[in-house]
Amino acid sequence: MLTRRHLLRAFTVTAGLAITALPALADKVTVTDIVGRKVEVEAPVKRIILGEGRQMYFVGALDKGEPFKRVVGWRDDLGKADPETYRAYEKRYPEIAKLPTFGGMKEGAFDIEQAIALKPDVLFLNIEAKIASDEAKLVEKLASVGIPVVYVDFREKPFEHTEPSMRLIGKLFGKEQVAEEFIAFRAEQIKVVTDRLAKATDLKRPLVMVERAGGYSDDCCMSFGNENFGKMVDFAGGRNLAAPLIPGTFGTVNAEQIVASNPNVMIVTGSNWDGYVPGGAWVGLGYGANMTEARRKLTNLMKRPAFTQTAAVKNGRVHGIWHQFYNSPYQFVAIQEIAKWLHPDLFKDVDAGATMKALHERFLPLPYEPGLWVSLEAGK
Repeated sequence: MLTRRHLLRAFTVTAGLAITALPALADKVTVTDIVGRKVEVEAPVKRIILGEGRQMYFVGALDKGEPFKRVVGWRDDLGKADPETYRAYEKRYPEIAKLPTFGGMKEGAFDIEQAIALKPDVLFLNIEAKIASDEAKLVEKLASVGIPVVYVDFREKPFEHTEPSMRLIGKLFGKEQVAEEFIAFRAEQIKVVTDRLAKATDLKRPLVMVERAGGYSDDCCMSFGNENFGKMVDFAGGRNLAAPLIPGTFGTVNAEQIVASNPNVMIVTGSNWDGYVPGGAWVGLGYGANMTEARRKLTNLMKRPAFTQTAAVKNGRVHGIWHQFYNSPYQFVAIQEIAKWLHPDLFKDVDAGATMKALHERFLPLPYEPGLWVSLEAGK
């Protein structure tokens, strides 16, 4: 029977690729990934490829002491989509600048031969890459040389998939206990909001418009259905304007619909997207962000016709929040801050910044820096 080592050697010789010594084989475990596939992996994994660089949000939470010890390659998106986090990691771990990078699967830029040459124990892909990877027959090609692919999800259905994703990654890392501690912390922080809402009498849920990546393009307006930030609004005690309009997780709401709905609260997701849209109108939130500039850009976005006459703008209930909450296991922090915006009296003692700081101190390799949300002042 051909072993994984034999298969890798056979493929490598055929492809004319260099061969170096493989790490010792570990115990095989079977996990069920987020799309229901049973995948056999030699664990604990020692060499991983991240199909998206922002998967460091969960890797860092499980490998706080040495977050890059298993990473042998990653997609090149972290430095473009979240440059503050990339620079903070690079300052502390300068060797990451030399890590092999990949293009996106959905863009057809994932280099299979490079992935094989890196000899990973597993490739992690986000669930949104599955259609493209199926079309490329990526799983079959990598399986032929003994490299398993595992799908995870913190973006499409984060409130259904975050816990099982963290558990299966924890199992593959040999960090099951850390994964369970993270899951318990996340659940406790969500309950801070949901328990109080459940006990509130005569609760009025404001209508909330969440604009996804406002200012990233001139189009108006990307938003969320009843998942991701849409569900965060629901958890926080609001009504998501786009929930009945967008059947899936992501979609658009036209300007006329926003005007007619007249939302009570506006929330715009933002990040520093200079790597994609240099000098764009997006709200550049992130660790250590320039709050004056973020507030200026958020103010400008509210001058668009769809928003300027809404109750939210007239009453100064306009907020910006770090876009990357939508693709990480840290959604609970966003829920707490949104709850404070929607029900300031009910949650006046809740400090989402302190929760984020506690998350970093307990689980993450980097220190916390503010800059993940911003609000406009009434009348300005």
